[in-house]
Amino acid sequence: MSSPIVYQLGHESIKDHVFSPDRQILAITKSNTVEIYQTSSNSSSKPKLITTLKGHDKTVTSVDISPDGSKILTCSQDRNALVWKYDQAEQEYKPTLVLLRISRAATVCRWSPLGNKFAVGSSDRIIAVCYYEPENDWWVSKHLKKPLKSTITSLDWHPNNILLASGSTDGHTRVFSTYIKGLDEKPEPSVWGSKLPFQTLCGDFINETGAWIHDVSFDPSGNSLAFVSHDSSLTVVYPEGEGLPPRAILNVKTNYLPFKSLVFSSENRILVGGHNCNLIAFEGNESGWKEAFKVEKQKDLIKDTTVPEDEEEEISSHDALNMFKQLDLKGRVNKPSAKGAGKVLSTIHQNTIASIKTYSNNQISTSGIDGKIVIFTI
Repeated sequence: MSSPIVYQLGHESIKDHVFSPDRQILAITKSNTVEIYQTSSNSSSKPKLITTLKGHDKTVTSVDISPDGSKILTCSQDRNALVWKYDQAEQEYKPTLVLLRISRAATVCRWSPLGNKFAVGSSDRIIAVCYYEPENDWWVSKHLKKPLKSTITSLDWHPNNILLASGSTDGHTRVFSTYIKGLDEKPEPSVWGSKLPFQTLCGDFINETGAWIHDVSFDPSGNSLAFVSHDSSLTVVYPEGEGLPPRAILNVKTNYLPFKSLVFSSENRILVGGHNCNLIAFEGNESGWKEAFKVEKQKDLIKDTTVPEDEEEEISSHDALNMFKQLDLKGRVNKPSAKGAGKVLSTIHQNTIASIKTYSNNQISTSGIDGKIVIFTI
């Protein structure tokens, strides 16, 4: 396993990140903006900030890049989503209006595999499935509502471009059909069903604790579905077919802190990460799943008195308060390190891993609350 590539992109939390399909563009969320970076062919050199998208006035919750790499999708707590396209004449990204028709925060957005539509989850108990109307130059939406009863936390598209999985705070993971007549070709029958008019509920799953669902993902073939929840467990579902109970629902309980994100690196391996700040690999199939290994060797804490150059000027508010408390009569104090008392976690991420994405065949990328983007070779 080669050494991970680490980009420290400031100290604000990065809730979501995405690389373009050619991996030349990196988009990250920072408060109510999205920063766009140009990456170099030498992936170990730091990306160069090329522009900042400033179309939202509240926290940006999610970002995604279209499969052809030409459009950037963002959504925010300001109840809006925007589709950004690069204008060659003016040399900048221009937003296109999206008619979401929601009255609460947009929480997550994802392009479909063909890039002809996208889905936006919200706190309004609605998933908006959006498609482009060229005559008005805007994106319009159709709503998935029933039986949603709470905030949508995560979305993932099936490879067939029709089925959409969602996780929510009511503890349910659901699979819907998003078939739009005149836009989509009729899908081939699958283990999820054959008759798929818009808003067909193809699956509804919950684990025994009913904990919040943090992330959902179809496997590469689309024949199984995995989700992680706030009870620190991983669940994998194998459906049987239309109207039939699943062939298997496998739940793996762990003693870790809750997982926030997951990704299939292959049909038989899932990587998860979250509040534990480390990536955990699970391996298995329909007969059972189990923890295989930790991507990083982990101890609780290690001593480290060195402070990286780019973190030298940054100290937390807690450290600043301690510094003032310790001032002597002459106003002198030894400056605390950026990590507080010289202790750091033994993992690369020093705070929660917020999102995990596939980078290439044997690599995945992570973003964290510590302002880091890390590319791991698995």
